[in-house]
Amino acid sequence: MKNLLKKRYFRIFLIVLGAFIVFFILLNNLVMPWYVSSPEALVPDVVGKDEEAAINILSNAGFNAFISDTSYGVEYPEGTIFLQRPKAFDVVKEGRTIYLFLSGGERVVHVPVLKGKSITDAKFALERIGLKLGHIDRVSSNQPEDMIFDQQFAAGTPLKQGESVGITVSAGRGGGIIIVPDLVGKSLTDAKSILEDSSLVIGKINYQASTTLLPNTVLDQYPSAGNMLNPGQAVDLFITKSSDSNIPKE
Repeated sequence: MKNLLKKRYFRIFLIVLGAFIVFFILLNNLVMPWYVSSPEALVPDVVGKDEEAAINILSNAGFNAFISDTSYGVEYPEGTIFLQRPKAFDVVKEGRTIYLFLSGGERVVHVPVLKGKSITDAKFALERIGLKLGHIDRVSSNQPEDMIFDQQFAAGTPLKQGESVGITVSAGRGGGIIIVPDLVGKSLTDAKSILEDSSLVIGKINYQASTTLLPNTVLDQYPSAGNMLNPGQAVDLFITKSSDSNIPKE
């Protein structure tokens, strides 16, 4: 029995060895000579070209073009090639694939809600998405002191990363006596009840579509929690609505 097993393993070994020898002979005598003798060519320079033009230039030169990735914030116009691998003027085999990297232009972000926030909170909110805090105007108003009550660009306005957003901050006319409660995450009904218990009222309601939160959920508020108001003053609310409904219902 042991002799049979030994003979079987020996046959397998011989088969594997023979296959390896055949593969080596083919590689050494056919594949490598073909690869070494295949014609070479200079890689055309397509950096700065638009996608269609770059692909046509490479195809006409006998290369295959492949869009490898798209990157934002590079110093090339949107839709143009900003990098290629292999590089321009490299000598490579004809028919090789040239990997192209496409510029997505400058990244665009949307201005967040700044009204009702402090200057520090606004600065952090802007920096998180790549925007900067711009000019700060201080204006006397009935709003709580140091609270932002206007912004240069409305919430949701698309801007390029790196741009600035100016704000208008209340210089105040005396402090309030009521601390604004935190209403974010509450339903509209609960928010109304909480404000009434604090001798405050609901001001302007701004509806925003949402696919993740229930309709009539408070997304944000103005002024934000922790500010001081006087009895009877209003708190503006940003409320969710169904993405497929134009008129939210309580």
